[in-house]
Amino acid sequence: MQRVAVLGATGSIGASALDVIARHPHSMRASVLAAGSKVEALLALCRMHRPDHAVIADAVRYPRLRDGLRDAGLATCAHAGSDALDDLVGSDACQTVVAAIVGAAGLSSTLAAARAGKRLLLANKESLVLAGELLMREAQAHGATIVPIDSEHNAIFQCLADGSRPTRITLTASGGPFRGWSRDALATVTPAQAVAHPKWSMGPKISVDSASLMNKGLEVIEAHHLFGVPSEHIRVLVHPQSLVHSLVDFADGSTLAQLGMPDMRTALAVGLGWPQRIASGVPALDLLAQGGTLEFEAPDVDAFPCLRLAFSALAAGGTAPAVLNAANEEAVSAFLQGRIAFLSIPDTVAATLDAMPAQPADTLDHLLAADAFARAAARRHIATLATPA
Repeated sequence: MQRVAVLGATGSIGASALDVIARHPHSMRASVLAAGSKVEALLALCRMHRPDHAVIADAVRYPRLRDGLRDAGLATCAHAGSDALDDLVGSDACQTVVAAIVGAAGLSSTLAAARAGKRLLLANKESLVLAGELLMREAQAHGATIVPIDSEHNAIFQCLADGSRPTRITLTASGGPFRGWSRDALATVTPAQAVAHPKWSMGPKISVDSASLMNKGLEVIEAHHLFGVPSEHIRVLVHPQSLVHSLVDFADGSTLAQLGMPDMRTALAVGLGWPQRIASGVPALDLLAQGGTLEFEAPDVDAFPCLRLAFSALAAGGTAPAVLNAANEEAVSAFLQGRIAFLSIPDTVAATLDAMPAQPADTLDHLLAADAFARAAARRHIATLATPA
């Protein structure tokens, strides 16, 4: 029986992971469920999946979690805080870890899973953006298996299953809700518009990143670390149908692509079952039913400069990707709160990168310090911006 820890269980990826796990009750179970602050949602999941352990990041909500589990008659042990989560993912409470905590908050538990040699289903892209070299080094040193859960990286993982080395990787992007919009049109975008993704069901932060193309920029940095491909051999194409998830070129002129319906359960089933194929609940792709047409176009980096900024941060190396990620998190948060305009997101990231030249990123302490300084610099810049009308 495969014991699975689902970190970020109350989010969209957590829900998809639990759906796949529940389809295979004789071979896997959710043994650890973790959430940030949504204690009632976590309790509901515990009543449904009956894990051995439940963790709430917000310690203030621990009494409600403990009492709620007791009142439901569950034997699930309640825990609170990041240290407790790190201890659990590093213990025999689980063999597989679905790392789906959004943002830099997911780094510590992701590293703990890698150091414990677990199978790591990595949906937390910030772990690779912030500390890619460190995470990959720890995974290799401790025998951890990383299966990326982003649909694009999971597609590349499948295309490289025979161990071949790629000559180029192409990541596809849906284009988000504002595909084809001019920079002028983007000036009045609202948070409600930005989170309304046309293809994927995601949380608000990831949805905004998709709308700005920062999500694709972060994925470029991820691909570099996951597959050892230099930035000049990585490209992005906008593919509005979201059916071709990535393409991989090889020295013999072959190009392999992975196609499928835009549903995260496919990638999660790959991670949970690999090297076997298991049912995900996702229907097979019917190209005719989907319109019979596959379109590709170059991204507009003038209207969506976040993608260009990500390539620049990857080229600069060191702490630059950590600075990029931290500044973006602060800017997206401010945008979702209605404090800054949509176009102020890339402006804030650019200003923060300019204010903090790249430094060596040889330790986690250096990376966390860069993250903290970048957040402070981004907040100072945001404070100078006018609140959108």
